[in-house]
Amino acid sequence: MSLTHESHESKVALVTGASRGIGAAIARQLARDGFMVLINYANNAREAEALAAQIDKAGGHATTVQADVAEPAAVKRMFDAAEAAFGGVDVLVNNAGIMRLAKMADSDDTLFDSQIAINLKGTFNTLREAARRLRDGGRIINTSSSVVGLYQPGYAVYAATKAGVEAMTHILSKEMRGRNITVNTVAPGPVATDLFFEGKPQEVIDHLTKLTPLERLGKPEDVANTISFLAGPAGGWVNGQTLRANGGAI
Repeated sequence: MSLTHESHESKVALVTGASRGIGAAIARQLARDGFMVLINYANNAREAEALAAQIDKAGGHATTVQADVAEPAAVKRMFDAAEAAFGGVDVLVNNAGIMRLAKMADSDDTLFDSQIAINLKGTFNTLREAARRLRDGGRIINTSSSVVGLYQPGYAVYAATKAGVEAMTHILSKEMRGRNITVNTVAPGPVATDLFFEGKPQEVIDHLTKLTPLERLGKPEDVANTISFLAGPAGGWVNGQTLRANGGAI
């Protein structure tokens, strides 16, 4: 589905990087919660459209919107389209991100620049628009990672981008004073997604699986349930916080 006008009484949730993995699980859960869900994607149009159709078939309401969050003009157009079609956005979930791992001595400029552009600048771009345009009473939920705290070799650049996201979260929560908008971060531990498995040898996967006292990898639904709590009425008193949904890894 493309972004076209529909009339729904439910609030509107925009989920970035939502065509697959954790983002798709978040989109499904928020749709079950009654939100009209905007599924943002950068390149995976087919997967995004299939997810929207799946949500609609299950009785929810979803549509897709293309934008590369690293591009400020694209992010502005995304919010413009949401406002034109649905009147605005009530919940922003910043899920879009990439992970490229290497020790610092082996990290090239592309590894650094790409993660800064998407994970950090991309989150800044959407936060800036949301700070200006999110409807009063809304929720902003960023995603970090429990690698901020684990400090594993090879994760320096990725962890640095996520630490920056956490810092912006705390500051923006204070800047939203007077608008009844909460700003929080969810920091998952290892989650069984394609992004997690990419490039990791089996011994590393086995180690991370045993890292938590629960002795399993997280599931996308574990993260989606935490997002659901923060986006819903029960999470309204949580503000300026980072929730480490990691099974006890740290």
